[in-house]
Amino acid sequence: MHIDLPIVWAAIIALGVFIYVLLDGFDLGIGLLFPFFDDDRERQLMINTVAPVWDGNETWMVLGGAGLYAAFPVVYSTLLPATYLPLIFMLAGLIFRGVAFELRSKATRTRHLWDIAFMGGSALATFCQGMVVGTLLQGIHIVDERFAGGEFDWVSPFSLFCGLGLLVTYATLGCGWLIMKVEGELQRKMFALMKPLAAVLLGVIGVVSLWTVLGQPSVAARWFGPLFYAFLPVPVLVLACVWGVFRAVRLRHEYQPFLLTLGLLFLGFSGLVISIFPNIIPPSLDIWSASSPHTSQLFALVGVAIVLPVILCYSAMSYWVFRGKVRHDDPGYH
Repeated sequence: MHIDLPIVWAAIIALGVFIYVLLDGFDLGIGLLFPFFDDDRERQLMINTVAPVWDGNETWMVLGGAGLYAAFPVVYSTLLPATYLPLIFMLAGLIFRGVAFELRSKATRTRHLWDIAFMGGSALATFCQGMVVGTLLQGIHIVDERFAGGEFDWVSPFSLFCGLGLLVTYATLGCGWLIMKVEGELQRKMFALMKPLAAVLLGVIGVVSLWTVLGQPSVAARWFGPLFYAFLPVPVLVLACVWGVFRAVRLRHEYQPFLLTLGLLFLGFSGLVISIFPNIIPPSLDIWSASSPHTSQLFALVGVAIVLPVILCYSAMSYWVFRGKVRHDDPGYH
């Protein structure tokens, strides 16, 4: 039986990227929500909700990057030169966020500075991730499987808007997570934030979708071609999820806002895949052209078949062990 390894590897990397965005999205979102709260006890409680799991979420970024290098080295050698600066800024933001996470709970006189580092690092990392996605979606100039553009091609109105859009996305995820994990006055404040965040997120999804379709004829042909009715459920479900968030907030459901926001994230990711597949770097590099040799992909696949279930199991176990509400009188992060 013939197995199309580039398809398998594309699915593995897509899974890793999606799980990273899902898991790291809401803990980055907590940093983005910090400016709305100036009470130190509330901020500490917000951090405590992700304290046991936040560093494990970074595993999925490593998996995605390593898988990309092993299975699609051409992508690694073209996407990185096209987005070196935003990727470096993203890593700097993640470092600041991680250091602030560790030190703010132990600091006294300088805690406000670590709060700024936590907020700034979260915002910088998120914004740069959005810019990289925007750069990928608008297309990268490649000649003979090499990056042939300029060092600032990643700076465009579309990529800047995608950066802002991801800020809204992660903030909405973080708000839904906190509704699920806290109670009392802080939960009430999160319910108040959730509806406007979801409304802005719907606007962002609409603008990015329209901008992409109008700016890229190939994407428009994909969405409005013969498979139009097969893809139609995606925008319909986006509207249904946002309506569901509004309803859940009105009825004070604790789990639905987060789960429905995850649904929005999945639909947005699905829209990205629909828009560019089978290209892995639009407009010209598909997954077969970018693949490493068959034997290399097969060898790496054996390792992933062993490692991926382990990562999934310990990630699921950590969330299961630390399930439930987090309260002010619970032990803090040390």
